[in-house]
Amino acid sequence: QMQLTESGGGLVQAGDSLRLSCAASGRTFTNYAMKWFRQAPGKERVFAAEVSWSGNSTYYSDSVKGRFTISRDNDKNMMYLQMNSLNPGDTDVYYCATDNREYWGKGTLVIVSS
Repeated sequence: QMQLTESGGGLVQAGDSLRLSCAASGRTFTNYAMKWFRQAPGKERVFAAEVSWSGNSTYYSDSVKGRFTISRDNDKNMMYLQMNSLNPGDTDVYYCATDNREYWGKGTLVIVSS
């Protein structure tokens, strides 16, 4: 089993920045590429960003490309999502997950006010 725990969410204003963290434990972190997903109330959970196991490759959804940066620190078993230029449309619960979606965190809520 792998445990994933997100943190760093909160209430911010449009234009602000926020950094989410995902702490991993229980399995070898570098066995997995890792992803961030986001989910608005009543909507599907959708892909936001992915980082390869080494951290050398990253991928983004069109909605966050250029504003969000995904990274990981394998020495600390941590993954991050730096979110800049936030807008109200970024208001979601953000989840971290392994690339195969086998393991998920419980999510952290981000609210962006206008």
